Amino acid sequence: MSTFTRRGFIARTAGAVAAGLAAPAIGQQAEAALTATTLRPLGKTGLQPTLLGMGTGVKAWGGDSALSRKGDDVYYEVVARAYDKGVRYFDLADQYGSHKFFNKLLKGSIDRDKVVLLTKTVAKEADVAKADLERFRKELDTDKLDILLMHCMTHKMWPEKMAPVMDVLADAKAKGAIGAHGVSCHSLDALQRASESPWVDVVLARINPYGIKMDDVPEKVVPVLKTAHRNGKGVLGMKIAGEGECADRLRESLDFVLGLGCVDAMPIGLLSTAEVDDTMAKVNAAAAAKA
Repeated sequence: MSTFTRRGFIARTAGAVAAGLAAPAIGQQAEAALTATTLRPLGKTGLQPTLLGMGTGVKAWGGDSALSRKGDDVYYEVVARAYDKGVRYFDLADQYGSHKFFNKLLKGSIDRDKVVLLTKTVAKEADVAKADLERFRKELDTDKLDILLMHCMTHKMWPEKMAPVMDVLADAKAKGAIGAHGVSCHSLDALQRASESPWVDVVLARINPYGIKMDDVPEKVVPVLKTAHRNGKGVLGMKIAGEGECADRLRESLDFVLGLGCVDAMPIGLLSTAEVDDTMAKVNAAAAAKA
């Protein structure tokens, strides 16, 4: 997408949502008070993650995240820094290898009752989903997973194909084993179905103003996210820094995403304490600028 088109889109979007941003949503703090650590209502789930969440994947597909590969000490130091600075939402996945690290943190420096933990399963069959659910709870040593997503939906027909797994997660939610269920999407067709599905409580979607690592260009993705939000879904925006490809333009990306008015929280992958501090400062600055 050309610079002219992208910047024009940003300007048009900012103008369109300006009036809506003037007054805070019910249950949210006033916009002037918005910071990286503001607790934000997540759709109709009753959960309140902080605006800034910490992603623990960072190009992690294959069972081991970039953060966990740095070793136990670094992992604990970085996550503890985020928690100590007020981050209360952590984005995990079985594929990231992050459960074992969080188990130790939850027994030490992190208060389980103060954080929203999201994790993901790639199960395609009901029995695998049931086994994953129980394993995840044991690995994290918690009775309840706050959010459990079906990971990486790419097909338009995912609600039909994944119905057995969806039934397992719905039953688990009814029994109190999970707080909310939903999907992470990696195609525009999948995202469109998620925005309209009554089953979806939470959608994790890729969004930045550059179209980097996204399902399509922002002009096509943004209306779908707005539909999801309007339908009461909790909307979590990932790839804000495009897996690092637009890290040097993170502030502009944050300005864009916060200006949309439909993204409740943003998990961003952080690999060092310096990145925690820098990212939090940029989120705070972007939040203050839109007040």
